[in-house]
Amino acid sequence: TTDLMAKFTIYFGRVLSNSFYPVLQRAIGVGSAFEGWSPREQDVVYRVLIPMTPPRGHAFHLEPDMAGQRHVRNFRVRVQLECTCTREQQGGNLLCFLHHPEEELRRNQDPSLLHTLCTGSYLDVQKTARWFYQLVRAIWPALPQSHSWHLTLLPSRRSCQFKVTNGRESFWIEMLFGVRQGGSDIFVSSQPREACTPSTTWPETYAVAEVKFFKYIARQAPPDSLHLRCLQFFTRLQLGFGFSTYTMKTIVMHLLNIIPVSQWRRRDFVRRLLDISENLRLCVQVRHLDHFILGNRRLPQEIRLPPEVQTANTCNLLHHLEMDPVAHSQAMTEYVDL
Repeated sequence: TTDLMAKFTIYFGRVLSNSFYPVLQRAIGVGSAFEGWSPREQDVVYRVLIPMTPPRGHAFHLEPDMAGQRHVRNFRVRVQLECTCTREQQGGNLLCFLHHPEEELRRNQDPSLLHTLCTGSYLDVQKTARWFYQLVRAIWPALPQSHSWHLTLLPSRRSCQFKVTNGRESFWIEMLFGVRQGGSDIFVSSQPREACTPSTTWPETYAVAEVKFFKYIARQAPPDSLHLRCLQFFTRLQLGFGFSTYTMKTIVMHLLNIIPVSQWRRRDFVRRLLDISENLRLCVQVRHLDHFILGNRRLPQEIRLPPEVQTANTCNLLHHLEMDPVAHSQAMTEYVDL
C-alpha cells in the first residue's frame, strides 16, 4: 500500500503540476492497519490521508462550523483568491484571477478552484471525492502495479475507495483527503463522523497524531511488548457488543500514556487485560471517557498540536450514556456479559 501510494503521489504531481486543483502531498497511513493492530485481520481497510494545499493564486482558510454537534469539532474550508500580478511581472504566464478581465481568463486560463471543486466559497467534499475517482482511474494504467494487479473502484461519497487484486491477494484501500491545521499533526478531513454530514463540512481528525503516538510507543517498547496484542484482543472480544472499537483504542492509549512500556511485556499480559477491563467498567459506570488528543497536555512532544487543541476542554466520548439512562443500563449489562 505504501509503495502504491508513493507511485500515485508522483503521478499526481505530474498530472496536476500546472493546474488550479489542490496540490496533493505524500499520503499518510492512518488507522489500525498502520498502527499495527486490527480487530479483523482478514478484512483490513488500509486508510491513507492525503494532505492538500492550495494551488497557485488560492489560499485555504479553516472556519469553525458551529452548526455541528457540540461534541464534534467541524470546519469549513474557505477558498480565497490571491493576487498573482507580481508573479506575472516576474516572467510567469499566470493570469491574476482577481485583476484580469473575466473574458481574458476564460479564453487563456483554466477555471479557478472556486469554479471546480467548491460550493459557493467553500471546498466541497463530494466534488473533491468525484475528482479523486477521476484521477485514480486516469492514472492507474500508467502505474507499474497495473500490469499485475486489477483495480476495482468502490462507491463512496466522501473518499476514494478501491480494491486491488492479483488473483491470490486482495487489498482494500481508502483514500481520505484533508487540510492540515498550520504545521500541526491535526487535520480537517473528508471522513464523516455522522451519517448526514453536509458536503462543505470537514470534521477535525486526530488520526495522524494517533499514528505518531503508536510509533512513539513502538520505539520505546521492549521487543516482547504485547501492547498491540492487548488492544487487538479486546477489540475482537467486544465485536457484537455496543462498545466501539474507538472506545477500546482510547482506553488503551490512556493506559499506554500512564503505565511504562516496560510493563506491557509477555509476563504482564493478563495484568494489562485486567487493567483494560477495569477501565472500561469505570468509564461506563461514571459515563465518562476523555478524548485522548483533545486537551491532553501529557502527549509526547513530537506530536504537534495547535494551541486551541492542546488547551481545549476535553471531549467525553461516552456523553450519549449521560443523556440516555436506558443506554447506560444496557451498556452496564453488556459490560457484565463481556
